[in-house]
Amino acid sequence: AQQPGTPLSDREYHQFFKFLRITIQASTACHLRELYGCKNSLVQKLDEYENHGVIPPGPICSELPGNPSFFNFCAFSLYRCIMKKYYLKV
Repeated sequence: AQQPGTPLSDREYHQFFKFLRITIQASTACHLRELYGCKNSLVQKLDEYENHGVIPPGPICSELPGNPSFFNFCAFSLYRCIMKKYYLKV
């Protein structure tokens, strides 16, 4: 274990910035969704990419406790953005 206040090791820095980069990208995708909506072609391409080429029709069930459902993938994605649960799956 590292002493508190000491810098991260090279491996630890790699993991730290990898996580930070992924989180910033997820946040940017959410910002695009909030600005342009789910009908925007770039947002739709991101949704297709996340779902192996096809945006699933609704209703959408999530991995949240109690399996709450959402009207469609857009509503589910907006929920993830608002709650900052970027990696929540259906």
